[in-house]
Parts: sequence; C-alpha cells; structure tokens
Amino acid sequence: MDSRERKRELIVRRVAKELRHGDVVNLGIGLPTMVADCLPEGVEVLFQSENGFVGLGPAPGLGQEDPHVVNAGAQLVSILPGGACFDSATSFALIRGGHVHVTVLGALEVDQHGNLANWMIPGKLVPGMGGAMDLTVGAKRVIVAMEHTNKGRPKILEQCSLPLTAAKEVDLIVTELGVMEVRPDGLWLIEIAPDTTVEEVQAATLAPLKVVDNLPVMAW
Repeated sequence: MDSRERKRELIVRRVAKELRHGDVVNLGIGLPTMVADCLPEGVEVLFQSENGFVGLGPAPGLGQEDPHVVNAGAQLVSILPGGACFDSATSFALIRGGHVHVTVLGALEVDQHGNLANWMIPGKLVPGMGGAMDLTVGAKRVIVAMEHTNKGRPKILEQCSLPLTAAKEVDLIVTELGVMEVRPDGLWLIEIAPDTTVEEVQAATLAPLKVVDNLPVMAW
C-alpha cells in the first residue's frame, strides 16, 4: 500500500467510526464510497442512494453485474435483502424530510464556518450538483471526508472562495492530518493523525485551529 492509499484508508476508517448501528447513511462519490467497506464490527447501517434506493450493497462479483443497478455515481452496486427501489421524488422526500442520519461528502473547499463548496469550479464543465445541496441541508449530520490539500493548496479556509453547495451545514471534517469539528466559536482540532504535529496541521490549514486538551491520536 503506497502513502496516498494509507492516507485515504485512515480517512475512511475514521469516518466509519462515526456511524451508529441503524443509521440511514448517504455516501458521496469518490473517497466517501470507501466508508462502506470499513464499518466497525457489529455496526449495520442502511445505505441510501439518491438515485432511488435504500439497501445499497457492495460491488457485484464478476458475472453478477446488473447494468440497471448503479449508485448515484453510476458505479455498479448491489441491493441487499430487504432493500427497496423507488422514484427520485421519494428518494428526495427521504432526504428533505430529515430521514438520513449522516451524509459523507468530499469537498473542493470547506471553511471554519461549516460552509461547503464541492460541486463546481467556475469556467470548468461540470455535470451538475446532484443531490449534494439537498443532502447537506436534509441530513441530520454532515461529514466531509477529503485529503487535506490539493497539490499542496489548502482546502480548509477561513472563507470558501468557490460557489457554495451549502452554508453552515458541515459538522465534522476528516482528513489524513486530523479530525476537525465545526463549533460556534470556530474550527476545533479534536484528533490528530499519527506522527503529525499540530504545527503541521495548522500550516496546511488557512483557517485558525483551536485545539482540545490532551489531543487524542486518530485510530486506524
């Protein structure tokens, strides 16, 4: 496993620890989808896909693929026993009605106020926002799972510069450097990655960080 893969595994395993037995969970495309493979032992959650089903299962085995069963990112998936399919209106009624406990998304930028920008860069062609705007407002808890920087450029800012997906909706940010909680008085570093210093985390972050006492180390 190379260094980047280890970083990504640390992120998704830490995010998975935030999920509680019985939660309805929506995972964004990319890195967040990996959370489904890292649930703690004994924890069962119901994964929801905004394109119209609950009971999202793992990728099908070779020869068992059904081209009609895909998640919102068009990846081939399966439906577990007890799962259900429905139309888009019902899917978004679940989301907007507050029935999703946790949504996990990636980000282009996130700031100290809990603002999230994750859907477009001006001047670049994008396929659309998808369900991110609804999920960030409708879900009870919003977790951002992402790498801390993009080619060395910090992604955690004092104020987002890109068009917002949601304003003041992010609750928790998990990166390969640490876990940050958005609180009314700012951004708090509540866990730090192994072999990492607070100074290193702050240097990669453009928002000021407050640090909890006896800062714990992120567990794999």
